[in-house]
Amino acid sequence: CRLDLSQTDRYYESVYNPCEISRVYISNQCVSSATPTEEMNGAGNLMDFLDEPFPDVSTYEDFHTIDWLREKSRDTDRHRKITSKSKESIWELIKSLLDAWSGWVVMLLIGLLSGTLAGVIDLAVDWMTDLKEGVCLSAFWYSHEQCCWTSNETTFDDRDKCPQWQKWAELMTGHAEGAGAYVLNYFLYILWALLFSFLAVSLVRVFAPYACGSGIPEIKTILSGFIIRGYLGKWTLLIKTVTLVLAVSSGLSLGKEGPLVHVACCCGNLFCSLFSKYSKNEGKRREVLSAAAAAGVSVAFGAPIGGVLFSLEEVSYYFPLKTLWRSFFAALVAAFTLRSINPFGNSRLVLFYVEYHTPWYMAELVPFILLGVFGGLWGTLFIRANIAWCRRRKTTQLGKYPVLEVIAVTGITAVLAYPNPYTRRSTSELISELFNDCGALESSQLCDYINNPNMSRPVDDIPDRPAGPGVYNALWQLALALIFKIVITIFTFGMKIPSGLFIPSMAVGAIAGRIVGIAVEQMAYHHHDWIIFKNWCRPGADCVTPGLYAMVGAAACLGGVTRMTVSLVVIMFELTGGLEYIVPLMAAAVTSKWVADAFGKEGIYESHIQLNGYPYLDVRDEFTHRTLATDVMRPRRNDPPLAVLTQDTTTVEDVETLIKDTDYNGFPVVVSRESERLIGFVQRRDLTLAIKNARQKQDGVVSSSVVYFTEDAPQLPASNPQPLKLRRILNLSPFTVTDHTPMETVVDIFRKLGLRQCLVTRSGYDRSVSQIYLEILEIQVRRRFPPPSSLKELEGILTEEWLQIPLETIHKLYESIPQRIEAVIAAKSRRTPYEIIFC
Repeated sequence: CRLDLSQTDRYYESVYNPCEISRVYISNQCVSSATPTEEMNGAGNLMDFLDEPFPDVSTYEDFHTIDWLREKSRDTDRHRKITSKSKESIWELIKSLLDAWSGWVVMLLIGLLSGTLAGVIDLAVDWMTDLKEGVCLSAFWYSHEQCCWTSNETTFDDRDKCPQWQKWAELMTGHAEGAGAYVLNYFLYILWALLFSFLAVSLVRVFAPYACGSGIPEIKTILSGFIIRGYLGKWTLLIKTVTLVLAVSSGLSLGKEGPLVHVACCCGNLFCSLFSKYSKNEGKRREVLSAAAAAGVSVAFGAPIGGVLFSLEEVSYYFPLKTLWRSFFAALVAAFTLRSINPFGNSRLVLFYVEYHTPWYMAELVPFILLGVFGGLWGTLFIRANIAWCRRRKTTQLGKYPVLEVIAVTGITAVLAYPNPYTRRSTSELISELFNDCGALESSQLCDYINNPNMSRPVDDIPDRPAGPGVYNALWQLALALIFKIVITIFTFGMKIPSGLFIPSMAVGAIAGRIVGIAVEQMAYHHHDWIIFKNWCRPGADCVTPGLYAMVGAAACLGGVTRMTVSLVVIMFELTGGLEYIVPLMAAAVTSKWVADAFGKEGIYESHIQLNGYPYLDVRDEFTHRTLATDVMRPRRNDPPLAVLTQDTTTVEDVETLIKDTDYNGFPVVVSRESERLIGFVQRRDLTLAIKNARQKQDGVVSSSVVYFTEDAPQLPASNPQPLKLRRILNLSPFTVTDHTPMETVVDIFRKLGLRQCLVTRSGYDRSVSQIYLEILEIQVRRRFPPPSSLKELEGILTEEWLQIPLETIHKLYESIPQRIEAVIAAKSRRTPYEIIFC
């Protein structure tokens, strides 16, 4: 019987007849030679079609799962061959060294290309986001900030205003203020947003449908061993890069950080095709993709170490130690490349890098934990609402009009976002402002405090002050922005455009955290004599940092949505550049995960994997069903028998008919129909390709040609059709379990070994059909039972275990038993029939 998890529908097969592994081969390298006699009877031209490999053999079809053990074995054989050849000559030694260094070369190329693309995306998004509001007259390719940097007329008080930068209303009408200018700027803002989103969804729909979404659920599935052809292709890389810029610039509530992981993995897949070591081995390719995912997070957040941990914790399925080092190297190169481009002009890798100078106090753990609770609740709400909306999109007419949906959501977002300055700007700029501590040089509304004219302190140690009218106005605007972001993100994530979730989730948490931080700060200022503030917040001291609360809230909400913990804390630590704030971040991240896990174990990416029906066995899932392997095997007792091949009696026509009539991914190979001893397992794709190539290259192969999976060439009459030997595509050591193996163990085996299918044998000691035959024979001899005259009589003497064997098969054996016994007695007349049985 066979358990097959290689397709989305997960076909299961089994045989009633118990199976037995007749031989176990350490190596599949079998060599046979033809004898002169074989030349005469037509067997001399027998070909084994893996002696001369043909294209696509041992590869996988689209939407199938790879066999990790098979790929590991193939790489071991390849490495052993290279090592043995390296001793033959200097050239072979150089080739072996190049092969050893090819992995590091691929990591270098991935880091360089990922960092370059991330820098270009950051620059393009910065420019196109500002293009919705105005244009730089001196150089139209400059963003607002870059335009004013180059101006000599910019003052400190009006550093966001300069003559070279003009809004569209001022450029068209000459008036920068007034209701007419506001309405015109409002209209053009919506128009630009609609244009960007329309271009994004159109390019995705026409050229690369796989370029939509975040990409992380599919990356997780691919890294677990699933094949999705084209998802990491060149067109996907190109279109994803272009449309990511358009989607983020349109002002939709999405980010570029998640899609950057997809872009980096596309780069990794591109460079894998340059080296046969990776292009011909799907297992090795996935090691490279794991490292590429780390590089993607590295350039997304400027966090090389966090990127490695993200790949290890969140997306990778198989992560050996050497992949850890190579992932770190790729993330380092990518971060260095992005730093060299310096897209934000601040010598930082991300826009919202901050540094705090005020320590946190133990009493602040209470609001930090409350932010963690909020993050967990928000994560649960978002996952359930977003999955419900995406399921509705897939099952209703809404899914047939992706362009219209994107246009509608973009229009609603632009109309509601423009009046509020905190939703009008890009989400990265919003997070940057919320993270920032209020220094003496800040001009934001959030820093509109009432200053003491007698204050004389260093710039970095400004004491807590009473909030001014600008702060209270900003709080109302932030509250409205919080509600807007919570609602609109639910409908945005999952549309047919590139859309990341990291930045919107961080924005929700940062807004909530900043509001809580300002509230705690004002309580500490006005009620510093309370017992909770008395010990650590003296009058005139800088006690509370609202920006830190924003960062903790961002970590909590991102953790609640994605269920990340360790990698999330390290990413946020690398954003702040200080070890002092790790404990608040850890407290918030762990609390958000606990709260979210109380309502459901799946994060947003696992939920989308389940929604899309991808075959993904999550190592964190617990198998709670008390079932055995025999309970899930197919076919059942009343189902058609298992489709098997025999080792030396199946014809080419039989094989082609079997392939045509079934959709299984492989077939067990047995000795014969009567003695179903298991020889091995052959993949459907390899079988199809082998027969196709044999018809093209080997003369005499016809439909009546016998397919041989045996090691020795057969001796056939010259009049017989040319046989076909396919032993080299046969897996001689398939993984097996007994029918009484708990399904919890079977699932664990599939998870940890990466199996594609598992063959199931009956009873714990691999009972074969012939063993049960002998037991029946023993009963007959000892009790002097005559051979049963009918199937009904046979059924009466069989136990329940023997009833699993087709009665017709046993009856046929009974008919041949007397002749076999007489032959043995004639040869060994001194032994009784009972003794012969146990011989």
